[in-house]
Amino acid sequence: MIDTPTSTDTPSISARALFGWLWRGYLRKYKFPLGISVFLMVLEGSMLGLLSIVMKPMFDDVFVNGDTSALWPVGLTILAIFTVRAFSSVGQQVLLTRVNEGTAADIRAALLRHLMRLEIAFHQTNPPGYLIERVQGDVQSIGTVWTGIVQGISRDAVAVIWLFGVALWVDWKWTVAALIGIPLLIAPSLLAQAYVRKRARDAREVAGNMSTRLDEVFHGIAPIKLNALESYQARRYERLIRSRVVAEVRAAFGRASIPGLIDLMTGVGFLFVLLYGGRQIIEGSKTVGEFMAFFTAMALAFEPLRRLGDISGLIQAAAAGIERIMTIFDTAPKLKDPSLPAAPPVGAPEIRFEDVTLSYGDHTVLHGLTFVAEAGKTTALVGASGAGKSTVFHALTRLIDPQAGEIVVGDQCANALALADLRALVSVVSQDAALFDETVRENILLGREDVSADQLDRILTAAHVADFLPNLPNGLDSPAGPRGSNLSGGQRQRVAIARALLRDTPILLLDEATSALDTRSEAIVQDALETLAKGRTTLVIAHRLSTVRNADKILVMDRGRVIDSGTHDELLARGGAYQELHQLQFEDSREKSSDGDDH
Repeated sequence: MIDTPTSTDTPSISARALFGWLWRGYLRKYKFPLGISVFLMVLEGSMLGLLSIVMKPMFDDVFVNGDTSALWPVGLTILAIFTVRAFSSVGQQVLLTRVNEGTAADIRAALLRHLMRLEIAFHQTNPPGYLIERVQGDVQSIGTVWTGIVQGISRDAVAVIWLFGVALWVDWKWTVAALIGIPLLIAPSLLAQAYVRKRARDAREVAGNMSTRLDEVFHGIAPIKLNALESYQARRYERLIRSRVVAEVRAAFGRASIPGLIDLMTGVGFLFVLLYGGRQIIEGSKTVGEFMAFFTAMALAFEPLRRLGDISGLIQAAAAGIERIMTIFDTAPKLKDPSLPAAPPVGAPEIRFEDVTLSYGDHTVLHGLTFVAEAGKTTALVGASGAGKSTVFHALTRLIDPQAGEIVVGDQCANALALADLRALVSVVSQDAALFDETVRENILLGREDVSADQLDRILTAAHVADFLPNLPNGLDSPAGPRGSNLSGGQRQRVAIARALLRDTPILLLDEATSALDTRSEAIVQDALETLAKGRTTLVIAHRLSTVRNADKILVMDRGRVIDSGTHDELLARGGAYQELHQLQFEDSREKSSDGDDH
């Protein structure tokens, strides 16, 4: 997993630094609408102070003295106050939502781009559900929280300042009495803030685990059903749900504790004001209107004060989410372009592995691997599972870099080419054709708009995609389904071949492209692959030796080394590992044929 802070970690980054990152990177571009929304929030907050001021003439002049001439001025003033509040409230909500959604969209796009730049090893150790929660859940939580912070600082803080100003204007002694409990809040508030940040991290971590579990369940629904694992998987998810409930309740307790302390302080303050101010009103040294103006100011200050108290908890919750996102942004890609990229080769290049050693952690997969794949010819890699065949493809395309040796493409080292230039030389067709939940057409074009109808028709015919299009409900515009689930295995492979034909790259990598197909589909796909391989430097991984018997050269691999090479006939005549593999497959094929005859 990513090395994110756990609930026991001491925060390494201050909330101020985290929000500084958010402002510099994303919020600053929205400073104009954000500024207008802040102005409207200030306006909305100011109206509460004016409302409390109006209480004095309303009670003293109208209700106590019976001055009817004051009815209209007081009434219209109150109407104006609520009219301004209404328009400013709507305006700031719309603008703030625009800024919030725009910022969230920018962060998600930047985060996804960054994640896609990270090497394959990162994605092998961080499950998709975990990363989805970072892109979706964490960003959403940040957006919800910072808007609450902006509203609190702009609207609620201004309202509290106005209302306390009115209270001081009425009687500063009453105000001191009302705020007598504030010093008691400092230490508990600091403890509550630290508690909230820890609990918020716990909640985000559990949310990531829940997304990971759902991702695994939905992607593995077939084996779950076949192995009757529904109850087992449901119990595992339910345990995570219960953990999420506990984490969220604890975080809510921390966030609610600060407003709760403010409630206690407010109650104590009102008690002192009533005991002290009540006698003054009874004695006639203070008027009812003065008390109502003061009481209204303090009562109206109650809710914004509680929301301001909640802001410290919100800041810690947002800081936990920003920390997790920054951890990902701070994970730099290990595979980088050279400072001065070399020009890529023109035409089908020769590929050379020269004493290449590659390890995954402590496990060495390639041990000084050396071979040559001749330009424009087909070279097959065969051998038992774990021999390092797929790692050859990963190293050639720089999904991972070797620790020693060189990989040469044409006349250039692979790591001297820009990653985009290197991968633009390569097309891959694997046993697991990676189709997207788009139409068949989009799965072939992959966003390209420069393909003519004639060119597309030729590709569909060559890849044998045209053979099954009439059987689809909307032909080329039929949905492929999640991971191509609406198509058969052979159909998915032919779509992948059409995609490779359209890319028209000089290097072709075939990774067990027909291993999962029935005999008829294999024959069709094999014919399409032979069309695809013409004039290209082709590397083929195959377990079925029958599919590579026509290769120009076959490399027999064992434990990360080439132990033999030659044509199919040469290797059989020479004996050794290739002949043993051939014999095992021949006997296995004959046994299956015999079993079929018995039935």
